[in-house]
Amino acid sequence: MTAPETAAGATLPPPLSGIKVLDFSRIIAGPLCTQQLADMGADVVKVENPDAGDDTRRMTTPSIGGEGHFFLAFNRSKQSLALDPRTEDGKAILLGLLEDTDVLVENYRPGVMKRFGLDYESLKDRFPKLIYLSVSAYGQTGPMWDRPGFDPVLQAESGMMSLTGEPDPPMRHALSLVDTMTGLQAVAAICAALLARAQSGQGQRIDLALMDMAVASLGNAGLFYLCSGDQPKRAGNSHMTSTPTNLFQAADGPIYMALGTNRLYGMLCRDVLERPDLVDDPRFREPADRLQHRPELFAILEEIFRTKPRDEWLKRMRHLPAGPVRMVGEALESEEVAARGMVAEVEHPKAGRIRVIGSPLNFSASKLREYQPPPTLGQHTAAILRDRLGYDDAKIDDLRAKGVIGGGE
Repeated sequence: MTAPETAAGATLPPPLSGIKVLDFSRIIAGPLCTQQLADMGADVVKVENPDAGDDTRRMTTPSIGGEGHFFLAFNRSKQSLALDPRTEDGKAILLGLLEDTDVLVENYRPGVMKRFGLDYESLKDRFPKLIYLSVSAYGQTGPMWDRPGFDPVLQAESGMMSLTGEPDPPMRHALSLVDTMTGLQAVAAICAALLARAQSGQGQRIDLALMDMAVASLGNAGLFYLCSGDQPKRAGNSHMTSTPTNLFQAADGPIYMALGTNRLYGMLCRDVLERPDLVDDPRFREPADRLQHRPELFAILEEIFRTKPRDEWLKRMRHLPAGPVRMVGEALESEEVAARGMVAEVEHPKAGRIRVIGSPLNFSASKLREYQPPPTLGQHTAAILRDRLGYDDAKIDDLRAKGVIGGGE
């Protein structure tokens, strides 16, 4: 396996070493959360349906050795337990694992875990130190609690789509931003709950809703409305207020820059473009002036940028927030991504040697866990039952014959 990039002085164990996680999540938000917990050293057991597993296992195009890219993206360094929680034997296994589990993560629709008898109310008295994270579309309470929801729908309902794209029509972002932000917030919430438990000895439930996260992400755009009562206007590749922030065509390719402050705009005009007159021009002197006269300013800048190749402009702009517009492959194969260890290799039991996107976390004293490949369905079922619950081979074979568990060694 390829170890993640680690600071030279990082000699302490991964920060979540010893923490045990039972993971009932699938798709993106929950699996991204538990993957980051695993990177930080937590022992994550992913509970999957014995027949098909995580829904993303069936999203196989493109795939490597039959393993779908979607599943590979969010399930590194976990163990897969293929088990049917609807059976009495399956529930008994899970209750046994919960005896020494610190964190349970689930992202079923509200009510599903209750049908399994594994909802927080059913578990909290028996396992008072358990931290129980529920991720759902609209939360465990409120008028929409029982509705399903996926990232693009939440982008639409939260107002995010109204901010994205050219003036007409609204557009969703291609990446699952709501799921991703929710997964990262889930990590923060779990770490905070672990700290609170260390102080109080008490576990608790965390109710995390994709809709809440989408609304929270509105940030300055939300305050634009709350302060003015006006809907922020879509600005395409530009910005609702910051100017000049936009894509500009150099002689041989596009550049993107974000230079909304007077200081940055002045540096662009004086140091890069050698046009100090653009700083003193009354149309462009202050941010509000530049916003009001945005079309004139963009036309001037576009004409200037088209006179030289992109690399020449970017050398001049190294001290400014500006960069080339890349394809995904160009970004992942770039020198800076390689230097930071953001693409790593792991040896998968079915797909062979594959590349994965690494963890962005870097600690000065603590290591990250050495990356392990995403598991095959039920890959660790027997080992988990033997090592953590003391089941012998005969009992494991009997459970497999009854369809309670699946997978191999």
